[in-house]
Amino acid sequence: MVKDHGSSIKNDETYEALREDGHSKEAAARIANAQANPDQSPSKTGGKASSYEDWTKDDLYDRAQELEIEGRSDMTKAELIAALRDR
Repeated sequence: MVKDHGSSIKNDETYEALREDGHSKEAAARIANAQANPDQSPSKTGGKASSYEDWTKDDLYDRAQELEIEGRSDMTKAELIAALRDR
């Protein structure tokens, strides 16, 4: 069952799929809402970026550093992924 993300998300199923693939909340919302708008025609698959699970821990750390995520040096790979997805 797809969770209802409120009125700000126009396509909950697409939003959830994008979040599971590693997209940020903002990017997933933009893509999901654009797909729900008949006047726009974004790609159905979204971007070509690989999911965070496919990244190395070093790459995840570097991205967390770019985003100034606090506590990143003590995080496991799973924790880095979770922190990046919360952004």
